[in-house]
Amino acid sequence: MIEFAAAVFFLIITPGPGVLSTAGVGSGFGYRAGLAYVAGLWAGNNLVAGLVISGIAAAALALPWLRTVLLFGSAAYLLWLGVKIAFAGARVAFIHPERAPGFWNGLALQPINPKAYAVNTAFFSGFAFMPGSLVAETAVKLLIMNAIWIPIHLAWLWAGVTLRRLDLAPGVQRTINIGMAAAMLAVVAIAVAAQL
Repeated sequence: MIEFAAAVFFLIITPGPGVLSTAGVGSGFGYRAGLAYVAGLWAGNNLVAGLVISGIAAAALALPWLRTVLLFGSAAYLLWLGVKIAFAGARVAFIHPERAPGFWNGLALQPINPKAYAVNTAFFSGFAFMPGSLVAETAVKLLIMNAIWIPIHLAWLWAGVTLRRLDLAPGVQRTINIGMAAAMLAVVAIAVAAQL
């Protein structure tokens, strides 16, 4: 169980579309919008976990044409998101500077986030610690995952809000945007490379 919790911590805290966009929303729009966005990410992550646990994700991804369509569709969206962050200019910002992303934006991101599927597949297909009861083990894993997922995303939101309050020089903000975008694009490149 400790190994599972450690894996959850390290796989969730590493930069990916969810945590990077959380920091971006916090930086661009503050806590209120950020909390709504994180709530959507949370719901979307649990939706993906449910798809992985039930086998629906595996069944859908077993169709080569559907896997390819989903892979390149999600890669295109995440690439677009990364480019928007990279070219946000001298302000740590997000996609629509005039409108805060909310719950539905967060919810919509997770089902197309390749990292969400990879991480949830690793969580629920490995780290067996209750071999006598798969149902109980799955329930405990969901509790542990959410107990770690929520504070990590709130910490990334705090980091984004803190960046907003620091009133950094334009060059520093530009560098942060480019770094966030590069990390997101690296996740996309790894996901695409793993599927090809």
